[in-house]
Amino acid sequence: MMGMLFNEKECKELDYVLRRELDEMLMDLSDKRLDQDIRNAIVLRYKTVFRMYARFAAPKELSKYAIRGKISE
Repeated sequence: MMGMLFNEKECKELDYVLRRELDEMLMDLSDKRLDQDIRNAIVLRYKTVFRMYARFAAPKELSKYAIRGKISE
């Protein structure tokens, strides 16, 4: 476990970076041309980034990035 202190500007930047990364991964997951191994790797990474984002995002914002339905790993 590692702790970090951020000022307000840094928190906003981290929020932005995590949201952009989640958006990119969701877009990649919607691409049917990717094979299952790549999709599984994206899902694992998505879960990690989503948990990071969930630590400080508002529930309303967080619900935008919740994966609906079952995604196989």
